Amino acid sequence: MIKFLPVGGGNEIGANCYYLNINGNGVILDCGIHPQRKGFEALPNFNLIKEEPIDYALISHAHQDHIAALPFLVKRFPYVKIVTTPQTRALAELTLHNAVSILKKETTKEQFEFYTHDEVDLLIKMIGYHEYEKEFLISSFHNNKDADIKISFHDAGHILGSAGILLNNNGYKIFYTGDINLTNQAVQPAAILPDTKIDTLILESTYGATDSSELSDWQNEADRFAKEANKILTSGGSVLVPVFALGKLQEILATIWLLMKKGKLSQVDIFTGGIGTKINRVYDYNRYVVNRVDKESELSIIPQIDYSQLNSADEFFKNPSIVLASSGMMIKGTSSYDFAKQFIQQKNSAIFTVGYMDERTPGYLISKARKGDKIFLDNSDKPIEVKCEIKNFRFSAHSNREQLIEIVKKLKPQNVILVHGDEEAINWMGKKILKTFSGIKVYAANCGKEIVL
Repeated sequence: MIKFLPVGGGNEIGANCYYLNINGNGVILDCGIHPQRKGFEALPNFNLIKEEPIDYALISHAHQDHIAALPFLVKRFPYVKIVTTPQTRALAELTLHNAVSILKKETTKEQFEFYTHDEVDLLIKMIGYHEYEKEFLISSFHNNKDADIKISFHDAGHILGSAGILLNNNGYKIFYTGDINLTNQAVQPAAILPDTKIDTLILESTYGATDSSELSDWQNEADRFAKEANKILTSGGSVLVPVFALGKLQEILATIWLLMKKGKLSQVDIFTGGIGTKINRVYDYNRYVVNRVDKESELSIIPQIDYSQLNSADEFFKNPSIVLASSGMMIKGTSSYDFAKQFIQQKNSAIFTVGYMDERTPGYLISKARKGDKIFLDNSDKPIEVKCEIKNFRFSAHSNREQLIEIVKKLKPQNVILVHGDEEAINWMGKKILKTFSGIKVYAANCGKEIVL
């Protein structure tokens, strides 16, 4: 018997964590925290599986909403074996240490006892890894041969090291897409799907509710970015681009540099900083061992100025410049949030958003504002007038909804379980799959609601 139980992130984007019991072999798929919640509320609900066997944790990629709860999982289930790709393991060393620093700022020991940097170091040593498409066997700790599972990772095209996970139990095949992208970005090429029929597909649904006309081709969006940026830069202003340190920074940095080299974008100073510059080096180190749009390009040699070395953000406005700062949603307390408060006051400058914004974040509020609007930040009683330009771009690292349907068409599953999407996204995906394909059962994942396959 195979049972699937969402422990977190079933019908939302955040705290992704899914439990599979395959003939007694307990497997966790991803183990993330919710970026918009605090304390225990940010974690997967491990109480749902406290009586279940927990043998392995397979991690699709190193974003916080897929990996940052691993230390809490290990504290709760100390014998769990963790496996991922070599690149995700390398990135985890950076992102998990960064999560420690963030948790210490945002939480108290009364909320929960957060883990230490020393514990992260020990955890990293515990993580096993396998390269893409190299099959390996995980066996139940209970000496049950019926529970043996052949596993392989498949390049998901989302960020460096990201993987779809194929599980084969005695010929029954389950494929978990993780976050998957079927189109090339500037650095990361498109996903490579497994070349086999799948019995159960666990499918992300991030953009299920988004009309694909809103998700432009990467190069077209890059050209639009250059056109709008040139208007600001040539008038003496500067541009703030909020980015996630892992994935989005590397892609937007490479996009900007390529535009500058082609003469499409004014050559100005580029400011970066924080953990993203360390992640750049991991991308460069792995460029010959993974798929890459251009294996010869190096992110670290692109001229960049470290904004953490500046005395104040006033430096951004002395000369035209482009500032790439995290977090991507301008969460309070991050560099992009602090810089945004100053950019808003600059009438010749601009804030360019480049990706998804959660409605509960300052980034969403700013992205919807226009010059002359008054918005409230910092829970202040006094609104701030928006004097800068606000422009929104979509450089997506996820498949659009038509591409997600193409995955179903190619893999021909009997069952589809929809995860990693809000209610509207999952409803659109479910209806489209049922209308397009006959004989497929579709399930919407809900935390705590078990699905028996």
